[in-house]
Amino acid sequence: MRVQARPCEGEGTASTLLRATNHVRSRLGLNGLNFFTAAVQAGFGPFIAVWLTLNGWTLSALGLALSVGTLAGLIGQLPGGMLVDQIHRKRIPAAGALIALGASALLLCLAPTRPLVWSAQIAHGLASCVMTPAIAALTLSICGHDSYSERLGQNTRYASLGNAASAALLGVAASAISEQAVFLVTACLAVPALAALLMIRMSDCVDPRDDHPALRHPREREHKPWQIFAEPALHVFAAAIVLFQLANAALLPVALNGLTHRGGAPGFVVSATIIVPQIVTAMLAPWAGTLAQRIGRRPVLVAGFAAVPLRALLFAVVPGALPLTILQALDGVSAAVFGLMLPLIAADLTKRTGFLNLAIGALGLASGLGATFATLIAGWIGDRFGAATTFLFLAAVGATAVGLLWIAMPETRPQRVRGAEKATQPA
Repeated sequence: MRVQARPCEGEGTASTLLRATNHVRSRLGLNGLNFFTAAVQAGFGPFIAVWLTLNGWTLSALGLALSVGTLAGLIGQLPGGMLVDQIHRKRIPAAGALIALGASALLLCLAPTRPLVWSAQIAHGLASCVMTPAIAALTLSICGHDSYSERLGQNTRYASLGNAASAALLGVAASAISEQAVFLVTACLAVPALAALLMIRMSDCVDPRDDHPALRHPREREHKPWQIFAEPALHVFAAAIVLFQLANAALLPVALNGLTHRGGAPGFVVSATIIVPQIVTAMLAPWAGTLAQRIGRRPVLVAGFAAVPLRALLFAVVPGALPLTILQALDGVSAAVFGLMLPLIAADLTKRTGFLNLAIGALGLASGLGATFATLIAGWIGDRFGAATTFLFLAAVGATAVGLLWIAMPETRPQRVRGAEKATQPA
């Protein structure tokens, strides 16, 4: 729903302009929240492995610590979504999650002992399970369901830009100061994220009575949380997500592993394979959001998922550093669509029940499960049959996800209401 400020009778132009300015402020705050949240999350990537390795951690100890964080993230998906659903003022769980992310980064600045590192990983995993649905809920509150698709495209753009900018900043900090400084900078990035969150005001939100039931107070909802699982399309989408991540998450590691064994994976190539998809995602996400609202979710979803098997096939037949870097643009396409579609389809499928964030948690769990098993399965196949066979297997898995969407996934875009757009009045 496009929100337009409508003055009450007797209001002057100055009051109308003030309300319009406040609404712009909230949207700018949402941009900043996405940018800096992604920037904070970038600090929990490869830098942890480097820092712990420099401090004498063995591969098994490192793998166990990372697995603890992954497990916490999987366990926390459904409870995190339910928590956000049960708190009416969505800034509260978002602020708590940001503080937890900053605190977990500070823990990594201390002596890298097992209790501190494990605690940091668990805090990060659980906070992420709350932060993702909280941002989705705040976005819906600001723009409404009819404009949700376009706004999610903007969210994805700013998150990609934040990720890329943070990777560059943290790389400079690691080179110029120390690997430990990375986590101090990461913790500091939580401060502007909190400032951006404070720019979002509840008075700028759409009227929940005229929009998605997820915006209503929890006591006003007529359905129970578990009723979202009665939607067949939710299960189809979740299964497709598992297959998508099973194919996608292992592609780059397998490609880089093969390139390294051939002596063709210098540091700038690795960096380029990460930066290129971020740029493509930032460019395409808003356009994909607009297209999903105009022609429907299903065509955009199928096209984005199809980029994964295509990329896997091309990796198999066109090896080399330069082709790998160029083909990573397809990763940007699939990332733009996936980042947009997960909360968007969750909102479509909870238009009746209102438990948007629980649905996002359920789909996030599916995504995490697929990614968790992807590298394990791909590694086993690669060790026994080689990289080319692994790419063909991943292409087949990705094609299965596309086929499932094509055959079983219905169009979820709500029917557009003809006539004048509804306007809302801030409280």
